[in-house]
Amino acid sequence: MRRHELTDAEWELLAPLIPRAATGRPRVSDRQVINGMVYKIRTGISWRDLPERYGPWKTVYTRFRRYALDGVFARALQQVQAEADAAGDIDWLVQIDSTIVRAHQHAAATGRKGEPPAGRTGDHALGRSRGGLTTKIHLACDGRGRPLAILLTPGQRHDSICARPLLERIHVPRTGVGRPRCRPDQVIADKAYSSRGFRAYLRKRGIAHTIPEKTDQRRHRHNRGRHGGRPPAFDRHLYRRRNVVERCFNRLKGFRGIATRYEKTATSYEAAVNLASFLLWARSV
Repeated sequence: MRRHELTDAEWELLAPLIPRAATGRPRVSDRQVINGMVYKIRTGISWRDLPERYGPWKTVYTRFRRYALDGVFARALQQVQAEADAAGDIDWLVQIDSTIVRAHQHAAATGRKGEPPAGRTGDHALGRSRGGLTTKIHLACDGRGRPLAILLTPGQRHDSICARPLLERIHVPRTGVGRPRCRPDQVIADKAYSSRGFRAYLRKRGIAHTIPEKTDQRRHRHNRGRHGGRPPAFDRHLYRRRNVVERCFNRLKGFRGIATRYEKTATSYEAAVNLASFLLWARSV
């Protein structure tokens, strides 16, 4: 096994989920091709620059696109989460946050002929800001800093808008009988998620939360006097654990292909993030 390649244990977890062709001519080994994908995401090199030991680069890229469109890596991530949940290894003290990723000029896929304008459907999660093209990764991780759900949006999208759809992406299947686990025990988030609507949504689902109140919200409540209501509960000691999600982002951005976006489509970039997340789980179980 070379550097940036799957270990035997990681391959044993992933191998049963890789689609296999029933007919046709012999193809390049699945493990060889997956190793090429991992190498590409880890180093951030161009597909054309893949070492020859992984086979033709077109084969690796074509299979990666096929797996991305089919959701292979998303299912692999759910499978490893399900096995961890069955073993009682998931800490359901969930933290949510987001990070900005700079898009390389080769990732500029917006504005193509026949596609909707940027900002609408088909924007490929690319947005413009002062720094240029950016993508925002919204992440929900468990108490041990492992990704539970991922959501991609353009870089200018505010965190509070994406909080609800992000939590609704948590979907951990059961290995036996029963519905998937979708509800955290508690959610920790920073001030960007402090809104009455989001707090009401969490209360409706029966999810405890630790979110600091914004200064202007506190001032507005004080100005209203007794009509302003009681301040939201806040556990300062528990809030100190929010750095777990920051460490999770640091591990994800250890993959150069995640820290800088080189993929043109949101589907491919999300598949790369799912593959990196799967590796984080595989190395912790």
